[in-house]
Amino acid sequence: MDKSSIIHSVIFTLKHAQGSAEEAQFLEDGRRILSSIPSVRDFQVYRQVSPKNDYAFGFSMTFADAAAYEAYNEHPLHVAFVNERWLTEVERFQEIDYQQH
Repeated sequence: MDKSSIIHSVIFTLKHAQGSAEEAQFLEDGRRILSSIPSVRDFQVYRQVSPKNDYAFGFSMTFADAAAYEAYNEHPLHVAFVNERWLTEVERFQEIDYQQH
């Protein structure tokens, strides 16, 4: 990873019951849809396990640079996922973006 690359991470808790089919579908749809956007690299889905944090899941991905990240943010698949799924199914979240120092 070079200094222009960006790691985009979001931790979140869903409105769905833990272990439910809706929870599994959201995570799978997120993986399938968001990882298909051309500028996304190394898309990962995580289950949060630390007792120090009460969020349930995480998505993480890498972008080559700020332009690639912006392309992702504006991509129709991302916009649709946010509007149709994220805003209705995510209870709360926190987002962080990293660049190598």
